[in-house]
Amino acid sequence: MFDDKYFMQRALQEAQRALEEDEVPIGAVVVSDNQIIARAHNMTERLHDVTAHAEMQAITAAADNLGGKYLTDCTLYVTIEPCTMCAGAIGWAQIGRLVYGAPDPKRGYTLTAPRALHPKTKVTSGVLADECAKIVTDFFQKQRDN
Repeated sequence: MFDDKYFMQRALQEAQRALEEDEVPIGAVVVSDNQIIARAHNMTERLHDVTAHAEMQAITAAADNLGGKYLTDCTLYVTIEPCTMCAGAIGWAQIGRLVYGAPDPKRGYTLTAPRALHPKTKVTSGVLADECAKIVTDFFQKQRDN
C-alpha cells in the first residue's frame, strides 16, 4: 500500500518534468484504487494556454482514463495549492480527495475561493511541503536572476 508521500513524490517528478521544459514546476497525479491513472505538469508555455495547469491536465487525463467526468473515488495530488480556476475544476469533477504540498499564499484557492471544492472533497495539505515549495521558489529566483 502506497502513502501520500509516495504519490506526492510522483507529483514532484512531474514538477521536475515541467522544470526541464521551462514551465512553472508544478506537477500532479490522480490516483484511483491505489494506482496512478493520470500524470501531468504545467504546460501553459508549450500549449500557449493559460488554463493548461497541472491540475487541469491531470483531471482531463483521469476522466478520459475512467470514461467519465466525475472523479469521486479519486485522489488528486498536486505539489502546490490549487488556484481558484483549478479548485473550481476539482469541484466540478467532484474529486473525492485533494492532497497538496505547499500553500500558495498569493493565488491559492483557500484565500481566493475557499468554497470552490465540492463539499464532500477531503483535503490534506502540507505533504512534502518543503520540497514542493523549493522547486517553485528556485524556479522564480532563477527567472529573476536572468
